[in-house]
Amino acid sequence: MERQHPISASFHGSMRSRDSSSTIGSDPREKIKDCFRKFIAFMFTQVGVGALVVCYAILGAAGFMHIEKDNPDEQLEEVKRLRQNCAEALWNITVNVNVFNETIWVLKVNEVLRLFQNNITAAILTGYNGRSAQDIWSFPAALMYSLSVFTMIGYGNVVPKTVWGKISTIAYACFGIPIYILYFCNMGKVLAKTFKWLYITAHECSRRDDTLFEEGGIQPVKRKITVPSTACLWVISFYILTGTIMFGAWEDWNYLDSTYFCVISLCKIGFGDFVPGANIADSADGSHVKLVINFIYVLLGMGLVAMCYNLMCEDVQVKVRELKEDLKNCLDDITLKITVCMNDTKYYHQKQSRSAK
Repeated sequence: MERQHPISASFHGSMRSRDSSSTIGSDPREKIKDCFRKFIAFMFTQVGVGALVVCYAILGAAGFMHIEKDNPDEQLEEVKRLRQNCAEALWNITVNVNVFNETIWVLKVNEVLRLFQNNITAAILTGYNGRSAQDIWSFPAALMYSLSVFTMIGYGNVVPKTVWGKISTIAYACFGIPIYILYFCNMGKVLAKTFKWLYITAHECSRRDDTLFEEGGIQPVKRKITVPSTACLWVISFYILTGTIMFGAWEDWNYLDSTYFCVISLCKIGFGDFVPGANIADSADGSHVKLVINFIYVLLGMGLVAMCYNLMCEDVQVKVRELKEDLKNCLDDITLKITVCMNDTKYYHQKQSRSAK
């Protein structure tokens, strides 16, 4: 039986592997799988996660607009009916009281107005604000609603009133909250690395002429530099101050209310008593611009909060480690002093016993 030469065998093996790889590469299903794997890998990068969050918010805004805008607002029609019934009741009272008695007229009118007032109050508590669905569910308002859902802020000034809108909100939150957590973690790491690099660069430039000496020559001692927690607090304070001035000038809020809104939004509390663009007197274009800028402000603010969280955790870990080392050194010193003291006492007693003998 003829034995094949090793070189030719390896050549044929490489040719077979190349042919197999070429057949795999030419397979459209394998190409689709490879593209899908690359897409998933890109989506889990920093840029991909940020783009995913923005696209998810835009997709949610378009979906909620389509669901809520095309359905009639039953509550708005109910309020119109209540207003019409109140007007008719007032007219009937005026017609029926032939002898115009002011006391009777006032009593009956007060009853009708009190009933109308209670009905309007109940409607406001369930979300009525005097606007139609077309006015409420503009694209910027729907975009802000999507952000408030998956970031768990929940302002509450815009809520779905249809059955499908409520079902879509449940599904949107279930898928959106994990995406937001992924964005929070990734964006926090990226911004933390960037800010730490800037801080270390500035720190090294300011201490370029300072050198530390060791025995035997001039050798710089490398120490781990961490961003202090005070720097993180300064960054967040400056960001809140920027939002305070911006929203205060737009909405005619005082500085306390504007600061209150910024802190409540960045802390993801979101009471909804102060929301930019919610003023009915504003024009539609001005209100839309405010909502878009509020969307950008909150999204970037969440990234800064994540950055400060990562940097402060690192700073706290380093300080705890240093504190443990200091406590260990302190305990070692105390133990050494106690040992020396006990040895001195023992030696003193031995000396006293020898002198007594």
